[in-house]
Amino acid sequence: MPKNKDSAIRTVRVKKGDDLKTIYAKVRKAFTAADLQRYTVDEPMIPMEQILAELEAIDREDSKKQRKRKKTGR
Repeated sequence: MPKNKDSAIRTVRVKKGDDLKTIYAKVRKAFTAADLQRYTVDEPMIPMEQILAELEAIDREDSKKQRKRKKTGR
């Protein structure tokens, strides 16, 4: 176990005769959920209902503009 859990570089022990396939297998085995968490985005979630309401409002505004353009002939 590393002394510093947040260390960016983890040492993987590789024997002199190990081929590339074995090295990749060791690295995959050493990769943990904590490592994966470093690469995920930690943003607050927005409820789907709120997103749909905003999209519908944008659509209504756009359709009003299109109807207005058709009336003026542009």
